[in-house]
Order: sequence, then C-alpha cells, then structure tokens
Amino acid sequence: MLDDDLQRDLAVAGRSLERAERTRHAAVGAHDPTATPHFVLEDLLGGLDFGADSQLLDVGCGAGRVLAYFVGAGLPGCVTGVELDTRLAAEAKAWSRRYPQVRVLAGSVLDLPLAAYTHVYLFNPFDTPVLEAFLDKLEREATGPVTLVHMSDNGEWPAYLERSGWTVLREGTFELPGEEGDCPQHATVRRFVPKTACV
Repeated sequence: MLDDDLQRDLAVAGRSLERAERTRHAAVGAHDPTATPHFVLEDLLGGLDFGADSQLLDVGCGAGRVLAYFVGAGLPGCVTGVELDTRLAAEAKAWSRRYPQVRVLAGSVLDLPLAAYTHVYLFNPFDTPVLEAFLDKLEREATGPVTLVHMSDNGEWPAYLERSGWTVLREGTFELPGEEGDCPQHATVRRFVPKTACV
C-alpha cells in the first residue's frame, strides 16, 4: 500500500515529490531540498487565512510538495514556488503547468519582488545570513500583512529577534517520518505588519 505522501503527490502531480539529494548551491547558503510531509502542511497551512486574493510563496520549492498540497487541499488564491536549482524548478514547472493557480520560478528569492505575497512558507531553505537578507527584503517590500510559516531544525529563530512589526501566532515541533528520535523540526507561524499597512 502506498504511503499518504506518495498517494497525495500522485493524485496532483502524477509523481513522487520526495527528493533525497544534496544541493548543488551550498556555496551560496542553500540547503538540501526536503519535501514537507502532507500532514505537517495540513497542520501549518490548513488553518491559515487564505482567501481569493491570497498569494502564497514557497521559498525553495524543490519538486513542488507545497504546491501540490495547495492544489490538493483546494486552497483559494494562488501559489508560487521559487527554486534556485534549475533542474528541480523545471520538474515542478512541468507537472504544475496544468494548474492555473500555480506558478514556478527558477532563481533566487532575493531577486524576486515580494510585495504581492500575503503568505510565505520556509522549510529550512538556506543559511541564517540568507534568511536575514530575505527578511530584510520582505520587510522593505511588504505592502500589507504577511503570514510567514518557518520550519527548521537549525535554530534560525535568532534571525527574528529585535525585528519590529513581527508577532508569533503559534509554534511547536514535528517529528518527521524517518527522523524519530533525531532533532525535531521547530515550526513557527509569524505575522508581519509593515508600518504603512492598514489593518
């Protein structure tokens, strides 16, 4: 019998979206591509305030697990995946092109305009200096409130310290399949409200 992640990947993408490989971009701070299990995405994204105008950005989308979850769950709005590895971006783009609410971009999130995004998902995509650069860019460009979900086992929470406009909505940990007894993944849902936003 197929496991839940594979079943759900096949239903939307027609293929498994798990990738067990090393990044080719470690020199610029990128981490290995890791697909978030669907049960974690249900917990972290399922209860968020998505609406028809919502724009979710998956940073380091890999082969597209978050994109597949978004489609399979029938969430309103649109989702964009950005992936530094052009081969993985091409794979995600190939299966998702039949879904008009999905867009995949190859390149660095640091080169992507961020003003349109209302939600951001990060599963440990890069080192802390890159995270800090991304948060700086997001704070500069956000035109309204942004909900950011960040999962990591690398202790990157200090990157958020002493930043104004951020509120922690919830946090917790997840034991991922195959990593039981290892360092759990820490997840935080934060809300950023720029000073210029009307809430």
